[in-house]
Amino acid sequence: MKITVFNGSPKGKQSATHVMVQAFAKGAADAGAEVENIFLVRKKIKHCLGCFHCWIKTPGRCVHKDDMADLLQKFIASDIVVFATPLYVDNVTGVMKNFMDRLVPLADPHFEKNEEGECRHVSRFENKQKFAVISNCGFPEQSHFQVLRLLFRRIARNFQAELVAEIYRGGGPLLPDPPPILRDTITNYLKLVEEAGREVVIHGKISEVLAGKLEEPLIPHDLYIEGANREYWDVELAKLPSQKK
Repeated sequence: MKITVFNGSPKGKQSATHVMVQAFAKGAADAGAEVENIFLVRKKIKHCLGCFHCWIKTPGRCVHKDDMADLLQKFIASDIVVFATPLYVDNVTGVMKNFMDRLVPLADPHFEKNEEGECRHVSRFENKQKFAVISNCGFPEQSHFQVLRLLFRRIARNFQAELVAEIYRGGGPLLPDPPPILRDTITNYLKLVEEAGREVVIHGKISEVLAGKLEEPLIPHDLYIEGANREYWDVELAKLPSQKK
């Protein structure tokens, strides 16, 4: 099984997104999958022009000459595609959105109706992939991911793909370097993310039980808010010249 993670964090390896991806990839690899983690921020991905060249003049091939040609081949060759992105303004990051827009050559321009009678484009390729989503945000509540939950369900519908795992994590800044009192909590959470990687490979999707555990808060929300304000934002703002006496 081939799993490709397209990581849309601008911070790359220094991101909380990467911490989650590493745990998921470890679980998937332990279960026998081949996992590739691609940092989109390191790739040259131009904006989609909406010119339809890839549908009409050069079917399946974009007018841009950049890294997307190679990324599209990796996308097509994957059994499971993982979209990994931190939450930016209730949505995916800019680099992830560019990548997603540039997936248009994978579709045929003709319309068809799906099983529910809703219109979509015909797929240019026969292989039916599975999708997974990994995301985190700086807010503590899971409610902040409601846009992504709908977005990736729609994307899976449009690509005729099965959405087999959604791993959303409020309080993401705790993951890369947790305070000593929370290290066991974070370690236990990342073990759950590892288990998600294993389940996707072995069972084809994560179980409802595990999905529920992955949604549980790391710490009480009010405690997180208090700590973030006092231990991070107040400290950083105090470093400004205007705050120094």
